[in-house]
Amino acid sequence: MDDRLIVALDVPNAVAGLDLAGKLGDAVGFYKIGLGMLTGGGLALANELKQEHGKRIFLDMKLFDIGATVEAAVRGLAQFDIDFLTVHGDPHVVSAAKEGASGSNLKILGVTILTSLERADLDAGMIRAGDVHDITVERAARAFEAGADGIICSPREAAAIRALPDSRLIVTPGVRPTGAALGDQKRVETPSSAIGAGADHIVVGRPVWQAQDPKAAASAIQAEIAAL
Repeated sequence: MDDRLIVALDVPNAVAGLDLAGKLGDAVGFYKIGLGMLTGGGLALANELKQEHGKRIFLDMKLFDIGATVEAAVRGLAQFDIDFLTVHGDPHVVSAAKEGASGSNLKILGVTILTSLERADLDAGMIRAGDVHDITVERAARAFEAGADGIICSPREAAAIRALPDSRLIVTPGVRPTGAALGDQKRVETPSSAIGAGADHIVVGRPVWQAQDPKAAASAIQAEIAAL
């Protein structure tokens, strides 16, 4: 069981999440629980998978607010013995989150640019001009300077971010096995390409949980990254 693979439990509720985890069994040891499941018992599922099944948990909340609010939110979430938590990579958010996580083992990951976005989306959001790759790497560097334990980026930026002087954990969503549908992802690579570029962990959701045999799909990804 290689925890470089993180499976996103992007299913409607905790009951469906627990059922999927049961099907995956020992093929997966690390799970991501995101905003979509927050009102469907996501925190309860995180606690059950961690405490009763020995799984690692990545809570993908992408928090963004004033510093005091982020700090308070992270302090509360740290009580759940979570492994990773995402916040937006803005320096004031990262530093507040680190303060909230102090005294715990929770690792704060800063989000750079979502893997579902490209330059046209940044233009629509009035994000400054420039190449998406360069902006992502710069945001990663600033997040590290603010104390982030790691960052979230597309596999296409992983090598450049790994080369940064203060590089730490790199977690890459936007990973699709060869032949898998891209869905809403735009900047994607295969599992082996992402790990080869320097990612510590890859996040895969739909290609696993939508598969006819989720355990076989996860095991195939495990075999691909184990062969590196």
